[in-house]
Amino acid sequence: MKMGNFGRLSGLKGLAAATMLMGLGATAIPADAKTLVIARDMDVNSLDMARSWCDTCMIFNAAVYDALLTLDANNKLVPLVAESWEANADQTSFTFKLNPKATFADGSKVEAKDVKWSWERLKNIKGSPSGLTETIASVEAPDAGTVVVKTTQPNSELFNLLAASYFGIVNSDVAQAEAKAIADESAAQSDQAEPWFMAHSAGGGAFVLDSYQPGAELRLKRNENYWREPAKVDEVVIRQVGDAVAQAQLLQSGQADVALNIDPETAKTLTGENVKVESAPSNNFVYLTISPGAVANPFPMTNDIREAISIAVNRQELIEFTLGEGNGQLISVPFPLAFPGGANHPIPEYNPEKAKEILAKAGRGDGFTLDATYPNLNVYGVDINLAMQKIQQDLAKVNITLDLKPVEFPNWRELATKDHIPISFVFFAPDYYGTSQYVSYFGLAPDSPWAKRGGAERDPSFLLPEVPALLADALKSSPEQAEKIYYDIGEKIRAQNVLIPMMSPNTILAYGSKVRGVRNSPSSNVPLYEISIDD
Repeated sequence: MKMGNFGRLSGLKGLAAATMLMGLGATAIPADAKTLVIARDMDVNSLDMARSWCDTCMIFNAAVYDALLTLDANNKLVPLVAESWEANADQTSFTFKLNPKATFADGSKVEAKDVKWSWERLKNIKGSPSGLTETIASVEAPDAGTVVVKTTQPNSELFNLLAASYFGIVNSDVAQAEAKAIADESAAQSDQAEPWFMAHSAGGGAFVLDSYQPGAELRLKRNENYWREPAKVDEVVIRQVGDAVAQAQLLQSGQADVALNIDPETAKTLTGENVKVESAPSNNFVYLTISPGAVANPFPMTNDIREAISIAVNRQELIEFTLGEGNGQLISVPFPLAFPGGANHPIPEYNPEKAKEILAKAGRGDGFTLDATYPNLNVYGVDINLAMQKIQQDLAKVNITLDLKPVEFPNWRELATKDHIPISFVFFAPDYYGTSQYVSYFGLAPDSPWAKRGGAERDPSFLLPEVPALLADALKSSPEQAEKIYYDIGEKIRAQNVLIPMMSPNTILAYGSKVRGVRNSPSSNVPLYEISIDD
């Protein structure tokens, strides 16, 4: 799960001081080159793929480091470095044949040893994305053109997982010689390659790193040695612009070609034939949480009380209040609507009268107050402060008072983990196309992240101990059967009323009229390779 840094740095500060550090495979850009300028609130924590963990990182990784597989616009697997792939019957051994034409930016061939080294380093660095390798037992390279992955248990989602940008392939010879990078089990303590990766790239993607100036810009150049069709633009400049209004102004004036953090209200200001704005369904969602084991709970927050809270919130009005009509979708389980098992779940009916009856029957009809601590953020176009104010108004109608306490995200995470938070509001975005990541995170199994944040050590009544076995069944089943299992798990989570998804905000895609190919992807966020600019 990527939470990002959510910096509020000034838009173009420091650009003049940016140092140009040439990446492998780059050439000088001619004066008439096509430059794609993207305005974005960059959340980069690292450009070392084994340590990177952010939305901008996904864009960068996929642009600079080709993976074996990727996803098309319909979330179907398509080949990149792998020209074929297959799994054994029990989904524990996966074999890939590499395309012999695949090369790195320095012209050397991509070989199986590079895949093995890259993924072992990803696992052994023990950075934030290392968790994605949890079920990988081994990566073998029986010959230069073959990769065999063994898993600790059946994993029918492995192909989708390996399409995530964090599984890009690094030129192991260059990384070891130039960056002194280490991939073995000592990597977490002995690898010191991150500074090199912040200034250089060693991949085989459509672009190479040109320069990175934290808080200012990330600049990529086309890889002139790319083994597939070359990228459609000569360079990409991602500029740090933290404010949506400032992004819109740059786009409207033609100083930016794409703006990636436009909210629905700001989108209304983008007018004229030189700008295009799309509101497209996303895989992101925001959700209300109730922690039965929170230390500050005034009394046991039983499931009937949690249900009353859920149906006392007017979800449709919440969308209109925070995003505007037509800019979001209702959602009731913590799986994206477009992911297996995420669609067609019943949406809890807004029914404050029934909520009052439930509370009265539980002996809480006279009202009570809950500590509502939440991250002070605007994510996916949702101002969490505004969302909580609307929920506060709704719950007041059933005699529940929320004591709103916005905090910085690191503080929220600490509070949620330590004493837990009675009621809160947070967010989630996928790391790859697959539902198992959501079951692992939200499934309320013992020792799972939200079991801990829900305070299971003080109140285990909301746990779902059957979920691990169900997840194991899904991961060894056919896609059709797995989807049914994921749906059933979603219903079990929904019935607990601990994690209460509210809406899936649409993504606002805003770009110049001459720009083509801008889209969202769960594996790479925004595929830069597909974007072009008309003459």
